[in-house]
Amino acid sequence: MDVNRLPREVWGGAGAYERYVGRWSRPVAREFLARLNLPAGRAWVDVGCGTGALSAAILATADPAEVVGIDRAAGFIEAVRNGIADDRTRFEVADATQLPFAQAGFDVAVSGLVLNFVADPPAMLREMSRVTKSGGTVAAYVWDYAGGMGMMRAFWDAAIAVNPNDAKLDQAERFPLCQPEPLAALWREQGLQAVEVWAIDIPTVFRDFGDFWEPFLGQQGAAPTYLASVDAQTQERIRAYLENQLMADAAGHLALSARAWAVRGTVGGR
Repeated sequence: MDVNRLPREVWGGAGAYERYVGRWSRPVAREFLARLNLPAGRAWVDVGCGTGALSAAILATADPAEVVGIDRAAGFIEAVRNGIADDRTRFEVADATQLPFAQAGFDVAVSGLVLNFVADPPAMLREMSRVTKSGGTVAAYVWDYAGGMGMMRAFWDAAIAVNPNDAKLDQAERFPLCQPEPLAALWREQGLQAVEVWAIDIPTVFRDFGDFWEPFLGQQGAAPTYLASVDAQTQERIRAYLENQLMADAAGHLALSARAWAVRGTVGGR
């Protein structure tokens, strides 16, 4: 299957996204902010805020002066507006590669699990840097699709076992910005200083196989979009392969782990 013939990935279904990966992005966001360890009273912009996992963590742990979030998906913006009630926040629909903000308007620009899903990652990073003050922080994190994000790695291993010709659709192949070296290189190429990359590992424990499998049917993101593109027989073969491969504990739980790679840099003098 040609990646260009896949249905367009759908984003904006807040409930389906939460069941798929939103629930796992919250502990990653907390670990990310703990490592940034920035002073209180800063103005933050959350680029690609989704359903608000990172914005909520900023409010809970970083004592910000303000948090402004943007996302292209109107459904996500509606969900985050309904889910976060704080007069320090503002959320609006906008493109990550064309931020509707003046230069140097924020102390911190962050992004969680978004960089691989924009058409032009360097343009997104340039915009994040542009709207950040000199000496400010620009930071992001992405899932390690190559091996560290257990639920997605298991899915793609099963999909490729069933359909070997679809190996090129694996997120590890499609999204090179999921490893430390390309992330650090991108930050440095855009002129950011004191670049640092680190791993964030969290447990992802599923109640049972259904809790693992059913979110892949929600058509939110790359793997669910792929699953929706194949016929029912192929879907069942992938499901059966996964159920056979994933080992539950005595209580029926599936204990996997997820790794994200985080990167930070400092905006130099202009």
